[in-house]
Amino acid sequence: MRLFILVLLACFLSFCGEKSKSVTHNFSEVDIQILVEDSISVRAIDIYKDSLIGFGYNKGYGFLNLKNDDVVFHEFKVTDSAQNVDNWITEQRAVTFSDRAFYSLSIGSPARLRKIDIKDKTEKIVYKEIHEKVFYDAIAFWNDKEGIAMGDPTNGCLSIIITRDGGETWQKTPCTNLPATVMREAAFAASNGNISIVDEHTWIISGGMKSRVFYSPDKGKTWQVFDTPIIQGTATTGGYSLQFYDESNGVIFGGDYTQPENNKGNKAITKDGGRTWQLIADQKEPGYKSCVRYIPNSGGHEMVAVGFTGISISNNGGVLWKELSKESFYTLRFINDSTAIAAGKNRIAKLTFK
Repeated sequence: MRLFILVLLACFLSFCGEKSKSVTHNFSEVDIQILVEDSISVRAIDIYKDSLIGFGYNKGYGFLNLKNDDVVFHEFKVTDSAQNVDNWITEQRAVTFSDRAFYSLSIGSPARLRKIDIKDKTEKIVYKEIHEKVFYDAIAFWNDKEGIAMGDPTNGCLSIIITRDGGETWQKTPCTNLPATVMREAAFAASNGNISIVDEHTWIISGGMKSRVFYSPDKGKTWQVFDTPIIQGTATTGGYSLQFYDESNGVIFGGDYTQPENNKGNKAITKDGGRTWQLIADQKEPGYKSCVRYIPNSGGHEMVAVGFTGISISNNGGVLWKELSKESFYTLRFINDSTAIAAGKNRIAKLTFK
């Protein structure tokens, strides 16, 4: 019996050790392979099973199959008049996959959230909202049944809609259940990077007059809000993207896209789940970026940031950054430790880090 217990303990410790193991990559170069070139502007992408890329662009949404390089564009067109709002041309700046569906959410009013079947590509509108201030920025799922999307305030709080039934129906969270926003506090639909999820934990970054982190420990049932030292106070300043590596460690990147060279107060990290934030590489390169992502399996020490200003990498938790390319991209998602898909104006590309 004692031997059996020791064997079980050894297996448990071995498993835990494997789970916590991280790799030091120390990438210093990037190879850029253009996959799609077209008259599109892409600010939102997601990856399904490492082979299907879903993207939103300025006239609709589309899919890129990495196995056969097949690209399908679904462009919205007005068939009758402006009254035909379900086909009104609008930008899709928030997209995501769940187990069997792809979701595409538009900015502007009327906001429409489409659910598209992955296999047969049939679509239906599962949420619609009409309001002069409607502007949705990002969408993500906790699991196959539960998801969240967020947007600018319409009535004194962030717009947050949640599904608990696999995306079939969505309900808007009342302001009585959310922290109040301040005048001109909103968010940026720059990369579908406003929401980060780890298990049941959720973080949302705002920007503008205030740049704060809204946090829910229970999949959107309750919320708190935390201040950040990120540059803020005007309509174009604040955090543009955040990501958490685990429940404790997260990063914010942003700045002011009208002054992209400004690198003061544009990036910060947390080690306590977003309650407090510390500026990193303050007044050091790089300046404005619209999207930041941790390199997978890096222990939270390595991260990549992209923007129309180029591609930068940090191999030491954001203390120092190196510019890898001046190529312009708005958003980025990793497939594995060394490969990512990036998108921006007129193109989608595969990035291989070396």
